[in-house]
Amino acid sequence: IDLMVSTNGFGLGTFYRHEYSEELSGFVDFSISEAKDDDQVDYMDIYGNTFSPGKVNRFLIFPLFLGLEKRLFKDDIMDNFRPYINAAAGPSIIFVFPYNQEYFSALGKGQPRYTFGGYAGIGAFFGSERSNLLGLNLRYYYLPYFSGLESLQNVSKKQFGGFFITLNFGSSL
Repeated sequence: IDLMVSTNGFGLGTFYRHEYSEELSGFVDFSISEAKDDDQVDYMDIYGNTFSPGKVNRFLIFPLFLGLEKRLFKDDIMDNFRPYINAAAGPSIIFVFPYNQEYFSALGKGQPRYTFGGYAGIGAFFGSERSNLLGLNLRYYYLPYFSGLESLQNVSKKQFGGFFITLNFGSSL
């Protein structure tokens, strides 16, 4: 399981990881996260409801990535701290749905848009038990949509990635 946090909001993902050697692993991951415009400003009324003036569409991002992970300093650091770098790429769906309607009813009126993207990151797994994974990964996602999608009134969003902090939890099968 991946728990993801970014300036765009929260996300949730899953992954399958396979070790080819003690230093190289391959993985596939799938996640769902939010995206919003950098200029979007959220307000809260006296009843606790949030709203964003000028917002036209909401976005959910569904990337499916294949990647590689390279362990760093294998012979120099104890096995309970395993730093690594990783990179992944693959197709993504940007699900666009109207903002001016209730969230779940608006989902039914949404449209998928397709793109290709990826990420690069640095992280570490913690603990000496290799059959259980507990890790932290800092990633930069690059998810372009070159023609742009209207986020705020008369504002097109063309980049749906950004920096993510990801907590990884897993176990060997």
